[in-house]
Amino acid sequence: MSRQEKIVEIVSEHKKIEVNELSKKLEVSKVTIRKDLDKLESRGILHRVHGYAVLNSEDDLNYRLAINYELKRKIAKEAAMEVEDNETVLIESGSTCALLAEELAFNRKNVTIITNSSFIAGYVRNSESVNVILLGGEYQKKSQVNIGVLTELAINQFYVDKLFIGIDGVDEKRGFTSVDLRRSETARMMAEQAENVIILTDSSKFDAKGTVTEFQFSEVTKVYTDSGIRMEDKHFLNHHHIQVITV
Repeated sequence: MSRQEKIVEIVSEHKKIEVNELSKKLEVSKVTIRKDLDKLESRGILHRVHGYAVLNSEDDLNYRLAINYELKRKIAKEAAMEVEDNETVLIESGSTCALLAEELAFNRKNVTIITNSSFIAGYVRNSESVNVILLGGEYQKKSQVNIGVLTELAINQFYVDKLFIGIDGVDEKRGFTSVDLRRSETARMMAEQAENVIILTDSSKFDAKGTVTEFQFSEVTKVYTDSGIRMEDKHFLNHHHIQVITV
């Protein structure tokens, strides 16, 4: 684990912590901590205020990015192995998907990311090797994604091998679930334009049940998650011909 990852983990636990305390915990100078915090702040993960490091608002995507950051980053790095240089992929919104986009943008050559997430488009804006196609539509402020009829019209111009997407929960009777009906409808439109639907999620989502069914189990090819997934959940997905990759 890098020092910056340790900082994110510590701040996620405390919500707000003094720079001096971080310096003591990590046994480095306050100058070094401040430089790390500057880099994390520039990525929107944390912010500094009056000698403290603070997580962003819980409604902010950057806040969700900071929660279980190291775990999500490992999932994203593993999922990135699916993508070759010069490939075009669809990526829906979500914190782990944003980390996947970052991995592709800075560690692949000439990858094209098609996304309805303005957050993801902004998150990888400093990469010179990635091409980003931002799908238009009705803008959802909270999730920072575009949805609706205009988004569907834009999606229909493309067909790719892989769609990467996050979820809000899993229900053995209903499938993979979401908490947002309209965003879920757009995600399904995106899935129709991809050969394979690949889910990125931490294992905690297997204990959650969203209000909206997003995908039936038969519609999903693979799930990337962490080793915290229960064996019975993994066997259940395997029974439905879904490959489960854990980190």
